[in-house]
Amino acid sequence: MKSARSIKIWTIISIGTLTISAISALAFGTVSASINKIDAFAGLKDRPGKASSAVNYLIVGSDTREGLTKEELAQLRVGSVKSAAGKRSDTMLLVHISKARDKAVIVSIPRDTYALIPEHKNAQGKVIPAKHSKINSAFNWGGAPLLIQVLEEMTDLKIDHYVEVNFAGFADVVDALGGIEVCTKKDINDPKSHLVLEAGVHNLNGIEALKYVRTREFDGLGDLGRMQRQQQFISSVLRKATSAGVLLNPITMVNFINSSLSAVITDSGLKSSDLITLAKQMKSLSTSKVRTLTVPLSNLYYNANGITASVLWDPVLAPELWQRLKEDRAVIDEVTPSPSPSSTATAQATIIDKFKTKTAADDPCK
Repeated sequence: MKSARSIKIWTIISIGTLTISAISALAFGTVSASINKIDAFAGLKDRPGKASSAVNYLIVGSDTREGLTKEELAQLRVGSVKSAAGKRSDTMLLVHISKARDKAVIVSIPRDTYALIPEHKNAQGKVIPAKHSKINSAFNWGGAPLLIQVLEEMTDLKIDHYVEVNFAGFADVVDALGGIEVCTKKDINDPKSHLVLEAGVHNLNGIEALKYVRTREFDGLGDLGRMQRQQQFISSVLRKATSAGVLLNPITMVNFINSSLSAVITDSGLKSSDLITLAKQMKSLSTSKVRTLTVPLSNLYYNANGITASVLWDPVLAPELWQRLKEDRAVIDEVTPSPSPSSTATAQATIIDKFKTKTAADDPCK
């Protein structure tokens, strides 16, 4: 798959902002940060229905350079704010929170997903006919509303809320937590992300973390390898944010809250009070109850309608995944065999994980 100019980030705010920050705000008082809003659902019609009270968040990483210092821009080697005007997104997460608020599923959606971009108006108001492209084009051409429209049409899953995170916000949140631990089994020397790490365990600061989650050129796995590392990174953040060292440290916690809230742009319907209510409901959520996965794929090098090197969703597994989330059903199956008449032992359940999920409690560094 093609490399892209922009830094690809998997936002760590997906669960942290929605749970840990709000819960801790209740304990440590009012925080100073405010949340920026946009009309993410402007003009959307004929949207999917809801089958349950589960909540779906679309988390998007924006590559805007706004907020980065000259020193940080130099460290990242991503060009200036002027030379990279505007913003693009090459990564996105769908975060599904169960109706009981006791489980969460984080689905990564490849930026090169083959998609039909519907008819829309460009920034100048000109009507652009429907055409096939990679899914990241939807955000580039029409921002959050067009991206949400495409995803809802492809999944038949209603997006309830939208969260966008930029470079600077990502780095600030990592620094507020005192860095994040990652491990690599291979040496990393990536000419695109400019990250150099020896095999082993490392604690990365914000800028180093940005380099880590964009790395894709050192192991031959391209975007798939990068997505695996990004999912591991999200899990590391969740473990750090829910650790006693953070939860029981008022200064660290408030810094984390302020960094998280100031780092994001959300849809205009998402209120601070909604986050606090959600946090109260999710206070018992553990990292073992957070599952991460990539939407099932059937073709990693799909070419059609003039679009090359795209990825195609699995025509059987992907619809099943979206239907399970729509109905708020588990993404793994536990099958308990019937015990034999002569056996007194308790039958052990077999886990069937057709979507190849991991949990945030999994720690590859141990």
